[in-house]
Amino acid sequence: MAIVEERTAVPAAGVHDVHWSAVIAGAIAAAAVSFVLLTFGTGIGLAVNSVSPTWRDASFALWFLSGLYLLFTAVVSFAAGGYVAGRMRSRLASVAAADESEFRDGMHGLLAWALAIVIGAMMAIAVAGVAAPAAVPGSGNAGPSTSVAGENTIAYELDQLFRSERPYPAADMTQARGEAARILLTSSSHSGVTPEDRDYLVTLVSSRAHVSPEEADARVTKAIPRAHDALKRARQAGVLIAFLSAVALLLGAAVSWYAAREGGRERELGGAPSWRYSRPLRT
Repeated sequence: MAIVEERTAVPAAGVHDVHWSAVIAGAIAAAAVSFVLLTFGTGIGLAVNSVSPTWRDASFALWFLSGLYLLFTAVVSFAAGGYVAGRMRSRLASVAAADESEFRDGMHGLLAWALAIVIGAMMAIAVAGVAAPAAVPGSGNAGPSTSVAGENTIAYELDQLFRSERPYPAADMTQARGEAARILLTSSSHSGVTPEDRDYLVTLVSSRAHVSPEEADARVTKAIPRAHDALKRARQAGVLIAFLSAVALLLGAAVSWYAAREGGRERELGGAPSWRYSRPLRT
């Protein structure tokens, strides 16, 4: 009668199911590599933030290259993080637990991926919170009520509207720009700028820029379609950035899983990484 030996994978003494030190190390490695690559991409103009938020002068080729670079950054950074997490995880006591060991290596890679995303999101929120007040026009002494979300997107159109040889005081001009921005932002809606709003904008430009009503009307006529185009491109850029970011993060999850398993194989085999994937686990 054949005897079937059943062996169970048992964690080594003092080793938890999740080796958090390896997970944290992998997340830090992924965040560091990602920061370096994004900084380099920003310098050469290929990072997404190099052409956002309006992408006013960006071509389709630049959009495409920026998307490819974002995917490249995700693959390289999460591969590094996953490998570190898998390589530094403690091995199981049972030598017959190859499948279980590879599964746990992959899970540690996913945990490192998730933790790296959380770290990146927290840093992005912190930076945005600090930079937002300085980036919003009129956020100083004029108060937050005079600034409008999205005003930076159409800042050039506002500059053209109120260009004058005798500018108004900064506080009054900030309030006028805020009103004009709220009107121009409606150009991207289904109904567009209403005739009443257009007439008021002409009057506002004429009084603040010290130009004739005819000149103000000509400026408004040019500004409305230009603001519509700028808002449309900003919306398209936002959708594209969100889509590429989601694809890059999902691809990063798969890469981190695979790299963690490879790191686990190198851990079991010992020695320096050789990246020869066909070798079986040492028994």
